[in-house]
Amino acid sequence: MKIIREPLFHFLLLGAAIFAVYGVATRHKTDKPGEILVTQGSIENLVIGFTRTWQRPPTEEELQGLVRDYIREEVAYREALELGLDRDDMIVRRRLQQKLEFLSDGLTGRIEPTDTDLQNFLDAHKGLFQSEPLFSFRQIYFNPQLHGENTARYVAHVVDDLPSRGSRENTTRLGDPFLLGESFENVSLSDVKRTFGEQFASAISTLPAGIWRGPIQSGYGVHLVLVAKRTNSHLPALAEVRDQVRREWLNQKRKEVTDQFYKSLLKRYTVKIEPLEEQKMAKVQ
Repeated sequence: MKIIREPLFHFLLLGAAIFAVYGVATRHKTDKPGEILVTQGSIENLVIGFTRTWQRPPTEEELQGLVRDYIREEVAYREALELGLDRDDMIVRRRLQQKLEFLSDGLTGRIEPTDTDLQNFLDAHKGLFQSEPLFSFRQIYFNPQLHGENTARYVAHVVDDLPSRGSRENTTRLGDPFLLGESFENVSLSDVKRTFGEQFASAISTLPAGIWRGPIQSGYGVHLVLVAKRTNSHLPALAEVRDQVRREWLNQKRKEVTDQFYKSLLKRYTVKIEPLEEQKMAKVQ
């Protein structure tokens, strides 16, 4: 596969190997059976952590307490491993998985895509970056709770009157008060859906510009709508969405590298999955 030939993948495998070897070497060097070595580096980390929390360095007594807690934690950690308490613990397993994948994420973040990489990604994933249609429209609202069974008749009366009125004329008094206003400028289709509902958004998408149309149902009631301007969906230039494309490119690259990393690790194992017994399967179902 192409990803296997990439220098980043080789670098990731090399980094993982170095990380593993370093961990083994360090453990053999400092962790002898029955011996706990509190290094100067460990003490410095304790001091730094205390200082960041309390905005001052620890006193001598506090430092002794920090070292005492560190030793107690190390003892508990070793004894827990000895007893196998880390096994079959989902929290521990997931935390270790996160630490391993953190290594992968850190290495992936060091690469920077070229403009060609980003343009190719943009062309191959147009759906992710396609702009939404935008609408500028006016609406006349009719509240069914105010008009009851006469709502349709009242709307029809207004519709008959509209052709004799210019599209720029103030039509607020023809309908009922509407808290969101009469005019809407450059509203995306998704915002129209959130505000007025699916039925209204679907209808407005097909309306011709410059002509009052309706009645159109929404979650609020009934509307007459005049679309003043429509901006169709289009694929923006790379310069307009560069940051978004770069973010998505890195996310995909990170996933590809992580998947390949796990595949390389799986080669060290033989995986066997025991089939469930029929009785157990029946209980699961």
